[in-house]
Amino acid sequence: MGNEKSALSGLEIDEKAIEVTDFWLHHSASTSGGNSQCLSVFISEPSLHSTANFGKPSPLERTAKNLMLHRHPCILKYISSWKKGSSYYLATEEAKPLAQVIGTQTTLQICIGLHSIVRALIFLHENALASHNNLSSSSIYVTPEGSWKLGSLEFLCKFSDFNQAYLKKIKNFRYEKAITPEEDVSSMVSQVNPVSIDQFAFGVLTEDVLRLKNSDDVPALLDFKELCRQQLQNPDPVLRPSLNSLLRHPFFTHDFINIHAFLMELPLKTEPEKEHFFSNLVPQLQSFPEKIVAEQLGRLLLSRLVLLDPTAQCKLLPYVLKPKTEEEPGLFSVSTFKSYLVPQLLQMFCVRDTSVRLLLLSHLNSYIYAFQMDELKRQILPELLVGIKDHDDQLVSVTLRALADLVPILGAATVIGGKRGKLFTDGRPNHNQTRLEMRNNKREVKKVDEIVEVNSPEEIPVMELPERPSPDGGEEAEETTVIEEEGTWSDWDTHETCNTQGNERIEENNRNEIIQPSKSISKVDRPIYPKKIHISDISELDIKHSKTQDKEEVDFFTDMEPVIEKTRILHIEEERVKNVKSVFDFKATSLQDDDDDGWGEDLNDWGGENGLDDVND
Repeated sequence: MGNEKSALSGLEIDEKAIEVTDFWLHHSASTSGGNSQCLSVFISEPSLHSTANFGKPSPLERTAKNLMLHRHPCILKYISSWKKGSSYYLATEEAKPLAQVIGTQTTLQICIGLHSIVRALIFLHENALASHNNLSSSSIYVTPEGSWKLGSLEFLCKFSDFNQAYLKKIKNFRYEKAITPEEDVSSMVSQVNPVSIDQFAFGVLTEDVLRLKNSDDVPALLDFKELCRQQLQNPDPVLRPSLNSLLRHPFFTHDFINIHAFLMELPLKTEPEKEHFFSNLVPQLQSFPEKIVAEQLGRLLLSRLVLLDPTAQCKLLPYVLKPKTEEEPGLFSVSTFKSYLVPQLLQMFCVRDTSVRLLLLSHLNSYIYAFQMDELKRQILPELLVGIKDHDDQLVSVTLRALADLVPILGAATVIGGKRGKLFTDGRPNHNQTRLEMRNNKREVKKVDEIVEVNSPEEIPVMELPERPSPDGGEEAEETTVIEEEGTWSDWDTHETCNTQGNERIEENNRNEIIQPSKSISKVDRPIYPKKIHISDISELDIKHSKTQDKEEVDFFTDMEPVIEKTRILHIEEERVKNVKSVFDFKATSLQDDDDDGWGEDLNDWGGENGLDDVND
């Protein structure tokens, strides 16, 4: 169907009609855009024979006018109406004819539906001062939430306009079974009460929809069916009970009906009444099947009036907006929540109301996993991105937290967009490297223990004396270059012993000679002699704990480019060389140069216990 020049922008009408009557074609429709919604569109064509016979205005135009004037929660909601060419269009809330869903309705659902129709009729009689005049299953529509709505108001008539001529005009178009007996007596037409026509028709409707239902499903079902058959369809209109009296029957006074009625009439309730109602509502709802509660009350439980009620926010909504699990109590299981509440929540996220949005976001983490990935990506996420641009700081703050909840589900690339890179590194230690270093430490500690155990002067081992590598420009030296391997300090505050190893080239012809430092070697290049001491704590081996006898501290970094002259050789006693087992220490004989810039008193700290006294000239 085309939608050119329609009163609703972005309206798309399904080509196939879901209902065809004497007066109109009923189609499903939807609107596109930011506030999309599903609708029902009724189209009247001049070619319809019944429409032509009815006269002007057409039945659909009369229905549109009455729906627009008589607003009630139990009457089909008017959206818009317009003319396009020779056709007339009426848009209402989404609904299906009762005849198409009655087969799947339970007794409780029918009970609630009949209760809604009674209330709609009472509204017309007492507030609009009019009668419906054609009540039947074809004039009732059911919304996706399961609510029954009274429609087909083409025969609605004010009490002041009701007369014999009007009854004759509409008689051929009405539901035959609902025509009252008194209308067949021409002499009594002037005395027909318009209210009694609706009373009689309601009795016929009840008998039709409850004919196959079990008496055990709802209290007092058999008694109510008998009342509708015997009293509401009584040939004498005076003996028919009022519709208000029906609301006091046990069939309409059980707990579920009372809850439904209270939620429908919430704007009329006082604050103490609402506080008492919501404080005790959860235990009552848990006594009914969750599917019935979700289908019949889901829309009402998520209505704006409920969402903004302080008592409902505290006592009710945490159970409504959190799917039931083994660990968490709730009113609805995950499957029921997805089937009945998620469609309602998706529509609510399109509502640009700050209070409603804040409430939905405050519970988002409880029901976010009930949405499909596509629903989160295409419907929820775009609405949240709108929220972060609002001037309300609180709304922006809560929205950003909600976006954080979406990141583990949709991924950061989908939520924040743009290009991302690895800007942070993982600073945690490598466990394999840490274990390797621990093993090396153990081996080094074992070596140190062997050094500490050497107490006798005759058993002092000889340690290789490492030299620092030649600086730049020192490659021309003919002497052997000593390679030093520097130890690596751990990042996690563990102290490792630097195990320096040097390769020396000792002349084979003179094994009694040892390396002798040149007097021009700077302090930074001096080899470190381990002093034989008793160590109680392994940490004392750290270079940071070494002590000297100098009164002034020596800055070892003052000269980073030492001049290395030809290395001289010191002699090692043969007897001590023979006693070397696993590690070596050096015992210097003497310094050939008495220059103060040489080793000086520092050798007392790094040599044997007797310092230079043991050195042979």
